[in-house]
Amino acid sequence: MSGLRYVYAVCRPFGTPLSAQLTGVAGVPPKQLTHHGLVAVVGHVPEEDFAERPLRAHLEDLDWLSATARAHQNVIDALTVVTSPLPLRLATVFLDDSGVRTMMEQREEAFLRTLDRLDGRVEWGVKVYAESPESPESSESTESAENPDSRPAPSPAKPVSGRDYLRQRRGQRRAHEEKWEQAEEFSRRLHETLSGYAEDTRIHAPQNAALSRASGRNVLNAAYLVPRSESEAFVELVDSTKDDSPGLRVELTGPWAAYSFSGEDS
Repeated sequence: MSGLRYVYAVCRPFGTPLSAQLTGVAGVPPKQLTHHGLVAVVGHVPEEDFAERPLRAHLEDLDWLSATARAHQNVIDALTVVTSPLPLRLATVFLDDSGVRTMMEQREEAFLRTLDRLDGRVEWGVKVYAESPESPESSESTESAENPDSRPAPSPAKPVSGRDYLRQRRGQRRAHEEKWEQAEEFSRRLHETLSGYAEDTRIHAPQNAALSRASGRNVLNAAYLVPRSESEAFVELVDSTKDDSPGLRVELTGPWAAYSFSGEDS
């Protein structure tokens, strides 16, 4: 078949076949390309979309990029069911099978070391979100903007002194800061506990709320490399913490291929 070679992942040889209905990028079923003790899972993709120049343009197209990422992930998810893949970066493309084999030859030792480390393990993601407490300034300005007449006029009989006003504002700020400190302490203790079930961990930067569209402030964004045999206990442990602290939300995702521990930019 003509076209370029799109590489999803590198694996050890695996005996369980992938579903015959599985399709990947460009709607093409993936196939296995064997070289020495490694298997590259590849698909054929058209040059008009995946040659260097059109690919660069496509990567600026969010709709195209999203559809390609979903198709890529579908193949990785299917592989994760039957083996422990080492996923490669989105849109890793070579001219032909020979180019893929050359890449595998050049990186064989590194691939084998990483696959040994990932064998029998999956990645779980845990995020903690804290409902954003409004600051005194934002709460007051929002209320005034929504209803200019909502703030009662000071009572002539009980004027509020400047000192009292500043004391109230300091108390509000202190309460605001204490909520964040409690959220950070909860996240620190949770991470320490979950790390006891994991062979490796990664702390990622907090997610941008505008991009993730998740409510609340992302306090913890962590990945855990967990043996499959320990995954059930890991999930139960996360579930048992979800109601431990009011105002916090614990989100568990996975099991995934071990993107965070593969050494590949995914």
